[in-house]
Amino acid sequence: MSDITSPDSTPSSTTVDLGGAVELLDAATSVTVLCHVQPDADTLGSGLALGLALERRGVSVQVAFGSPDAVPDSMRELPGLHLVTPAAEVRETVDLLVTVDCGTAGRLGRLAPRLHGAARTLVIDHHRSNTRFGTHDLIEPEAEATAAVLADLFDVWGVEIDADLAHCLFAGLVTDTGSFRWGRASSHLLAERLLTTGIDGARITRQLLDTHPFGWLPMLSAVLATATLVPEAAGGRGLVHATVLRGDSAHLRSEEIESVIDIVRTTAEAEVAAVFKEVGSGVWTVSLRSKDGIDVSLVASRLGGGGHRAAAGYTAHGDRTQIVAELRDALG
Repeated sequence: MSDITSPDSTPSSTTVDLGGAVELLDAATSVTVLCHVQPDADTLGSGLALGLALERRGVSVQVAFGSPDAVPDSMRELPGLHLVTPAAEVRETVDLLVTVDCGTAGRLGRLAPRLHGAARTLVIDHHRSNTRFGTHDLIEPEAEATAAVLADLFDVWGVEIDADLAHCLFAGLVTDTGSFRWGRASSHLLAERLLTTGIDGARITRQLLDTHPFGWLPMLSAVLATATLVPEAAGGRGLVHATVLRGDSAHLRSEEIESVIDIVRTTAEAEVAAVFKEVGSGVWTVSLRSKDGIDVSLVASRLGGGGHRAAAGYTAHGDRTQIVAELRDALG
């Protein structure tokens, strides 16, 4: 197997290249593919693409995520949804368990214990902050989406990327690049390749990013009313933050709540944007975005989370004033 010893990995973890990952996949007769909780289109699109490729090779495969209980509405058109398995029905033991777009074992939620029932585990990701929790890890930090890692893997594996696989991969690519607003040349080239299969990129993008129920508008109004600009934060580069309370968002899907950060981040006077989302009494999930000068994945890591240079997140505990102060301290 094409193994590479990684200085960042634990003694039980081995970094593999694309060829090594293919060897693991070829050797498995049963595979579980796990996406992270509250799945976005990169984790679910990548998971379904891999699941479809395995199914076509006659491999017994399940694709799953720990929560919520159903596929988000915005992703109901992704091919391969017949592979999605309720969390309670995911096999306890399997030849190979693969995680996609998941930086830590904790992001698997209630399915994290399934790691212990697999003969081998393969982590496929593009987050630089990945904790390398598999027995084997394929991490490509330069890739702008895990979907791009899957495209590279399919090429080495000899898997033809047809319209169904392209649909899944395009979904991940368009969301993780913000509709290619921060995509490098390689992402545009991959998008062109995927679009030549005949998929409707405009429809996929509209379904994922530009479609919300009417109830999203009053929620957005309430959240933006809480927006606060702190010009002196982040070494004078500025922080803008807003709050999503449960009372304002309980009737909405996770997609609507997650979309708020991309509106807050447009503030010209702030390098960093944060949205504090109330998920329980004194429990908040925090989304971070930056533009050019600050790596928010490092900030999120200091606070127990992780992510990308320009997009990251973490979970915080306490009252809102306290967690805002903790973020300001972490930003410096």
